Amino acid sequence: MTTEGLDALLATAAVDPAVHELRLDYVALLVAADGLPGGPSDEASDGWLREAEAAAAGRLAGSPPEERPHVALWREAFRAFGAKPQRTKNSLEALLRRVPDGLPRINRLTDLYNSVSVLHEVPVGGEDLDGYVGPARLVRAVGIEPFQTTAESRPVVEHPDPGEVVWADDAGVTCRRWNWRQCSRTQLSPTTTRALFIIDALGPDALATATAAGDDLEARLRALDPAVETSRRLPTAPRA
Repeated sequence: MTTEGLDALLATAAVDPAVHELRLDYVALLVAADGLPGGPSDEASDGWLREAEAAAAGRLAGSPPEERPHVALWREAFRAFGAKPQRTKNSLEALLRRVPDGLPRINRLTDLYNSVSVLHEVPVGGEDLDGYVGPARLVRAVGIEPFQTTAESRPVVEHPDPGEVVWADDAGVTCRRWNWRQCSRTQLSPTTTRALFIIDALGPDALATATAAGDDLEARLRALDPAVETSRRLPTAPRA
């Protein structure tokens, strides 16, 4: 897919105004990529994760992750739509809590975006575009949308709570509770070649934070293969 094709794919992505009613400072940065060299975790992705682990350990210095500013903002955002952050942690907090024992090694592309998330202290998600049906959009759920996941190693279909903030496409929910849990249908795998990366940022520096994370993400993707095509879009901007 050309850069123009990626641009067209992102042009229909949207964030519903109802989400901004919860957080006027919210910024979503979307990065679409094609020609990705998927694969299992390797020396390069392990190095990125070790770099992120060391940076996070230095920042935390034994303090709990919820004291980090961006984690605290996401806890507030979760409470705003009725989620309990003690039970369902935003993706950044979930990763930071794993730093003492080591971040998970999953596959090359997932390791890459997790390292960017921890280094820039911002939630980052990755979706396999070959599993997508229609455009990505961030909405408040009705409560009947299907969410494909697994329970006890078996595929199951769940549904979000009414009013829950979810990423979705025409086939259902792709990520529940803003950035809490991804559906199995669009998970990145070792065979992924086309992906959508979602950077979620809050606070007065949200735009700068998202932009810096996006720059780093694209640089790492091209480090894997200089021929990777990327495009980015800000479907939202922070409101005063």
